[in-house]
Amino acid sequence: MSWDPATAAPVNEDHPVVVVGGGPVGMTAAAALAAHGLPVVLVELSPEPRPDWRASTFHAATLELLESIDITGQMHAEGLVVPTYQFRDRRDGLIAEFDFGLLADETRFPYRLQLNQQHLVRMLAERLDRDEHVRLRFGTRLTGLRITADGARLQLAGPDGDTELDASYVIGADGPRSAVRNALGVAFDGFTYPERFAITSTSVDLQELLPDLGHVNYVADPQEWLFILRTPESWRVVWPVPGSLTDEQASDPDRLQRQLQRVAPYAAGYPVIDHQVYGVHQRVAGAFRVGPVLLAGDAAHINSPIGGVGLNSGIHDAMDGARRLVRIAGGDADADAELDAYDRVRRTVAVEYVQADTQRNTDRLRETDDGVRRQHQEDMRAIAADPERARAYIRRVSLLESVQRFGIGRPPAELGAEVR
Repeated sequence: MSWDPATAAPVNEDHPVVVVGGGPVGMTAAAALAAHGLPVVLVELSPEPRPDWRASTFHAATLELLESIDITGQMHAEGLVVPTYQFRDRRDGLIAEFDFGLLADETRFPYRLQLNQQHLVRMLAERLDRDEHVRLRFGTRLTGLRITADGARLQLAGPDGDTELDASYVIGADGPRSAVRNALGVAFDGFTYPERFAITSTSVDLQELLPDLGHVNYVADPQEWLFILRTPESWRVVWPVPGSLTDEQASDPDRLQRQLQRVAPYAAGYPVIDHQVYGVHQRVAGAFRVGPVLLAGDAAHINSPIGGVGLNSGIHDAMDGARRLVRIAGGDADADAELDAYDRVRRTVAVEYVQADTQRNTDRLRETDDGVRRQHQEDMRAIAADPERARAYIRRVSLLESVQRFGIGRPPAELGAEVR
């Protein structure tokens, strides 16, 4: 039996919108839906809000969207405003600095806000826990999903045992190993990088050791590139882990200390307050929508973290899908057209912006050909020196360009033919 928009169940307590995944994307989707009074059930495998340190950058376009659910004030109270970032070379030092202030006449947020993603998750979980429109089901696993004529039926295993839940619509925001995507049989094509990435956090102030260092730094090097950034809690350093090393070897305290000492000598020794090793992929789901089910965030697309757009584009997915579901629930929209528009818009953005830019950023950092490396340096210097080119570059990396081009939740009739 397949879903039919003509017989779709209305969004109500008996058929809520079910969000699978309680990370920043799922929490954002639930908050956006609840803000319009829609009943929501959020299903999350972890027994409590997840303490994942991985992503920490919120760009201008994302902050504008999050402002609509009234969370940006709390984020700014805990976060760190970073108006510039640097492109550096490990041998040659500073190559170019880019100033988000060039966008001051286009956005209320002409900067990056550095805030570890678990804080947004915590903030939204606390709010949703008090919201009468939302049921939070932590410690609950999705064991099956079947599309029905009027929506979807989910099989769940949790503290209350095995249960079933009927949904009008489903948003799968349950990460790269998405149970929702797998249940739908949607392909997740792409590739996995041969190296893994290590992310290490320390309380040592790297700017005291390297005074010309920015708060956000992309450092090119043919042997071992770096990504160095400041968050409110710590300085974080990302570097590649060769495939010949196990996770245990890559996490050896002596090796971590050697790696950090190569960034900047520190006689007292670096305290390590968090460390993770993880695989990195460039993959996009073959479809972002199947019947009444949408895929969002890492369930729909995963990418290199170089550029800080994975979390941001996932939040854009969540807001785009939520706006469409709000219109559908209000009876003012063609459900099939809205969900198809979500699929086309968000997949186009994932391919043309997220995948393309993060791959380019990563390749630039790890380039081994000296001539190509020098050309990259010249290109970056030339862009930074030209205000108009720098403005266009910053507009793209902050995701303002993709939002201006496609909108977020823009009605199908308003979308141009450029959306595939």
